[in-house]
Amino acid sequence: MKVKNIVYALLVVGVVALIAYRIKSNAEIGKPSGSGSVVPTVTGMILKPQSFKDNISISGTLEADEQVEIRSEISGVVESINFKEGSKVSEGQVLLKVNDIELRAQLSKALTAKRLASENERRAKLLLEKQAISQEEYDIAGADYQSASAEAELIEAQLSKTIIRAPFSGTIGLRSISKGTYVTPTTVIAKLVNTDELKITFSVPEKYASQVNVGTILTFTTSDSREQYSATIYAIDPEVDIATRTLRMRAIMDNRENKLYPGAYANVQLPLETVNDALLVPSESLIPVQNGKKIFILENGKAKEIDVEIGARTGKAVRILTNLQVGDTVLTYGVMALQNGSPVEVVLEEFEPLTQIQ
Repeated sequence: MKVKNIVYALLVVGVVALIAYRIKSNAEIGKPSGSGSVVPTVTGMILKPQSFKDNISISGTLEADEQVEIRSEISGVVESINFKEGSKVSEGQVLLKVNDIELRAQLSKALTAKRLASENERRAKLLLEKQAISQEEYDIAGADYQSASAEAELIEAQLSKTIIRAPFSGTIGLRSISKGTYVTPTTVIAKLVNTDELKITFSVPEKYASQVNVGTILTFTTSDSREQYSATIYAIDPEVDIATRTLRMRAIMDNRENKLYPGAYANVQLPLETVNDALLVPSESLIPVQNGKKIFILENGKAKEIDVEIGARTGKAVRILTNLQVGDTVLTYGVMALQNGSPVEVVLEEFEPLTQIQ
C-alpha cells in the first residue's frame, strides 16, 4: 500500500514539474532579445514626375445620324409599295402610293368652280367699268374667285401627299403595312435610318465639364467587339442636368462600312488633360482612413504617415495631388502593418511608367 502511494506522489510531482517548465519556457520566448526588436523590410520608390494622360471611362449610346418613322399625312388605302425591306433608298425616292381617286374628283370639282369664279370676276370688272354694278358687288365676285382658287390649291396639296417619298437617303426597315392597308397619319409604315454616320450620346460629370470641348477626339468600344473606334465631339448641352449633375455631349463617327448599329452600347474613353509633372504612386501604397487616404514615406530611417488627396487613377497607379514632393521615398508594399515613426528597412525598386488609360 505504501509503495502505491509513493508511485502516485511521484507522478503528481512529475506533472507539476513539467507544467512549471513549460510556463517558464514560454515566458522566456516572449521576452525581447538583448539585440532589440526586428526591423520590418518594405518596398519603396523614389517619387519622380511623370507624364499622365487623364482620361475617364463613361457609358454612351450609339444613335443614327438621321432617323424617322415614315407615315402618311392623309388617310387612304395603300395602292402600291415601292421599296424593299432593309434596302437602301435615296432622298426623294417614291416609297408608297395612297389611292387618290376621291381627291382627283374633288380637284376636278374645285377647278370647275375656280373657272366659273374667274369668269364671274371678269364680267364684274367690265360692269364696274361701265358703272353698272357697285364696288361692293365687284369685291364679292373677286373674293369668290380667290376662295375658289384657295380651295383648288388645298386639294392639290392633299393630292401631292398621296405619294410618300424618302426625306433623306438611308436604309429603310421592316414595313408594318401591306398593299390594300388603310393607313392614317398615326400608322407607322416603316422606319428610315441613315447609318453612314453615327452619333454617340453620353454624359460627363460636371467636375470634368470644363476640360472637354467641341472638337475633342474620343475612342470607344462596343460590347460585341474589341475593335477601337474614334469619334469627334460636335455638340455640348448648354446646361448641367440638375438631377444627375452631368453634362450631355454628342460625338459623331464615320460608319460607311456599316460595322455598328444604332442603339448599341458604347464604352467611351474620353481624354481630359495631359499632366507633364504628375506624381503617381502604386494603388497598393494608399491606406484608407476615415477622412480619406494616407501614405507612408521614409524620413530619417523611419516611416512617416502623411494624409494625401488623390486625383485620377489608372489600373496600376493613383495621382497624388497634395503633401508629396519630387524626391520623396514612398513606401509601396508591406505598409499595412506599419506605425507612424516605426523604423523600417527599405528596398528601392524601379517602376514601369504608370500612365495607362483610366
